[in-house]
This record gives sequence, C-alpha cells and structure tokens, in this order.
Amino acid sequence: MTARRASVLAAAGRNELVVAGAVMLGIVVLIALLAPVLPFGDPFTINPLARNAPMSWQHPFGADKLGRDLFARFAYGARLSLSICTLVALACLIVGTALGLLAGYYRGWVDIIISRIADTLMAFPSILLALGIVAAFGASMTNVIVTLSVVYMPRVLRVARAPALAESRRDYVEAARACGASDLRILVRHVLPNILAPVMVQATVVFAYAMVAEATLGFLGVGVPPPAPSWGNLLSEARATLMTAPSQTIFPAIGLAFAVLGVNLLGDGLRDLLDPLMRRQGDAA
Repeated sequence: MTARRASVLAAAGRNELVVAGAVMLGIVVLIALLAPVLPFGDPFTINPLARNAPMSWQHPFGADKLGRDLFARFAYGARLSLSICTLVALACLIVGTALGLLAGYYRGWVDIIISRIADTLMAFPSILLALGIVAAFGASMTNVIVTLSVVYMPRVLRVARAPALAESRRDYVEAARACGASDLRILVRHVLPNILAPVMVQATVVFAYAMVAEATLGFLGVGVPPPAPSWGNLLSEARATLMTAPSQTIFPAIGLAFAVLGVNLLGDGLRDLLDPLMRRQGDAA
C-alpha cells in the first residue's frame, strides 16, 4: 500500500494539471491562512479619510466606500469562501457517497426513492434552487452551507451510485456475503474503496460549483450577511463604484476566477490520474 501511494504521489507530481491546480489553489489558501497577520489593518475598521482610496503601499487593492482596506477584506473573503466551500464539499462527499452506496447496493425501492429525490433536486437550476431555499430560511452562513450542500449533493450521489451498482454484483462481493460478512462491512471494506476515485474527482467539481454559487448568493444579497467580507459581498458592494474605483470589482473577480480555475485544473488532473482508462489513453499517446 505504501509503494502504491508513493507511485500515485509521483504520478501526481508529473501531472501538469495537478501541479498547476495545486499551486494556484495553494496561493489562495496561503492568502487565507495569512489573513489575520497581514499588515493591512482590520477588514471591518472604518476609516472615513480613506474612502475609495486608490491603490497604494498602504492599501495595495485600495479602500472601499467606507475606507476599509480592500486587501484585508479580500484575504478574509478568501478565508470565508474556502471555509464554506470546504464544508459543502465534505458534506456532499459524505452524504452523497453514503446515499449512492445504499442506492447502488440495495437497488429496488431504496434505489428508486433515493434516485427520485436526487432527480427532483437536479431538475431545478442550481442557483434558483439555492435562492429559493435561502429565501425560505433566511440568509446566514449556516443556511448557505446547508443550502449548497442540498443543491450539489445529488451530483456526488449519482456519481457514487453507478459504480456502486456495478461493484455490488462482483464475485468478490458475493464471496464476502457467502462468508457471512454484514452489509455494512461489505460496503465499507469492499465497495467503497473501489468507487472513491470518481467520487473524489466529483467532490472537486462540487467545490468549484459551490465557490461560484456562494459568490453569486452574496452578490445578490442573500448569502453570508454583511459586513462579512465574502467575495460575493465585495462584488456587490463595488457595483456603485465600478466606473470610479474599478479595483474594488476587479480584484475580487480575479480572485474568484483564479481560485475556481485552480480547483478545476486540480480536478481534471485527478481525473486523468485516477481514471485507469484515461491514464492508459494518456500513456498510449
């Protein structure tokens, strides 16, 4: 197992997409981690003398209409967005994989019920469904996390269900069942390890979707409530000064695009790395 992990890590180091995505995402994570110690002040401190200040050594990204340092708010926004998206991706990964395993393993009415619920959720446009849920329960960080988890969990469920359905019919599963292994043991020890690759790749896709959706909700005013400096809130607050102080819009937009691109590159690299068919095609080329 150790040799296999070392081989996978070595292959990841040679994969340009994985390296590029990891570096880009690592830069965003580093900014988020260093947010409390950056020497640009508190993101909530109002300074009337610095209202809409241009870029300078004191304010690298400028200041907003209340004189708050934009770089500090950008860094804390990265911290907030990454925290929300990580929790959403983990929730989707855990719940979606568990439901996909149950649907694929037991089939029958269990599969029908779970699949129909997933189909119903996926029938609605993601942002519209998220807007409806947040509007019903109110805007808060907790509600945003729960909402995005509900919206994107079916994507992981569907990816987990298909291989679980195939793996549950394998001879080794029948052999384990004949030896008296419980359903839980079969699912955890035999089926789950063989479906993790596509599920992990899908989790990175969900992370990117959640980041864009969280920013969209913030921009529309139904995300994490102000004065929390999420990237969506920064973009929403900067609409009034788009022409006079474009840096207030440009830097949060670039940060969001940079982070999402990094996650997508990482996900594509992991797909190529973990999918045996894709890997064989790459080797043949």
